[in-house]
Amino acid sequence: MAVPNDFSGCERLQRSRRVVIKIGSALLVEQATGALHRAWLAALCTDVAALLAQGKEVIVVSSGAVALGAQQLRIDSRRARLQDHQAAAAVGQIRLAHAYEEALGSHGVTAAQLLLTLDDSENRPRFLNAVNTFFTLLKYGAVPVVNENDTIATQELRYGDNDRLAARVAQMVSADCLIVLSDVDGLYTADPLTEPSATHVPLVEELTQAHWDMAGGTRSAHGSGGMRTKLEAARIAMSAGCQMAITSGHVEHPIRELGAGARATWFVPGSTPRAARKQWIAGTLQPKGFLHLDAGASAALAEGRSLLPAGVTDVDGHFDRGDTVSLVDAEGREVGRGLVAYGADEARAIIGRQSAAIPEILGYRGRDELVHRDDLVILGPQTKVAL
Repeated sequence: MAVPNDFSGCERLQRSRRVVIKIGSALLVEQATGALHRAWLAALCTDVAALLAQGKEVIVVSSGAVALGAQQLRIDSRRARLQDHQAAAAVGQIRLAHAYEEALGSHGVTAAQLLLTLDDSENRPRFLNAVNTFFTLLKYGAVPVVNENDTIATQELRYGDNDRLAARVAQMVSADCLIVLSDVDGLYTADPLTEPSATHVPLVEELTQAHWDMAGGTRSAHGSGGMRTKLEAARIAMSAGCQMAITSGHVEHPIRELGAGARATWFVPGSTPRAARKQWIAGTLQPKGFLHLDAGASAALAEGRSLLPAGVTDVDGHFDRGDTVSLVDAEGREVGRGLVAYGADEARAIIGRQSAAIPEILGYRGRDELVHRDDLVILGPQTKVAL
């Protein structure tokens, strides 16, 4: 169920189960010296540990590697070429990961590092591999620390930037809440540094042209994103059913302060991540193939259960793992649609068999389900489909 729009920021954060936190370079790295703000990071990781203690899952998307590496290599960012930035990222990423390992480790929390590129969210097999890695780490209680793989990025190191990367991560893992820690405490009607009459916007339920007109450029020497990139992140997050907050990171415990009601702009979608995902599966994607179900499998789906190989009698079409397939009952009616866990050839090899036999048949252990219930939409009364 979506969080009502009259809820406070405290209640929104409290009700969130999976949280993505985005941290910009300007918060982590001293702009004049390039030194890491260790005390601030330690406080932030204390906040993260507190969220974990509440039973939440947390992913951190952190900038800072290029800035740290540039300081170590004595690279002048104003004169740096692409290869200089890539070298700085290679050096700085080690320092950044070690800092998170120490800060989270002091609370008994395991840190993990994931370096992503744009292609990892656009290429379907790599997208699925990244998602599986995220969910496995979260299952074991680790905190994934994500950054763009700047050592191999080619378009000015930009995903476009880590605001949008964070939103894509939130979309990938169906997060409930994305928190963007910034140098400002939210969206204003104009830049408050240049327009004293600018007013704070506490809640956005739908992005309009007026909101884009309010946004300005970046002010940080190390940062790559301004308010416009944060609005783009909000657009991505809201489309995935994920609420997003922009709040100030210039406090010692920013997440704790947000939970206590600190000023922020909340971008509130009209649906939950689960509902948005289901809508995407049902209406946005075109099925690549068909799985024919026996009566028992059709009944199981109607009860909200996953589709197991044993309940499938035939496979039509050519599809890869992660593609959308149509689920067809014995009467030839489409009863559901979902993201399949195996490619067509593998699916044909395991249908009609118990899940325990999958490793012996395929030579590896994948999912027990052909279509997991989280990746499945049950459709209303349907006519027969043409195969």
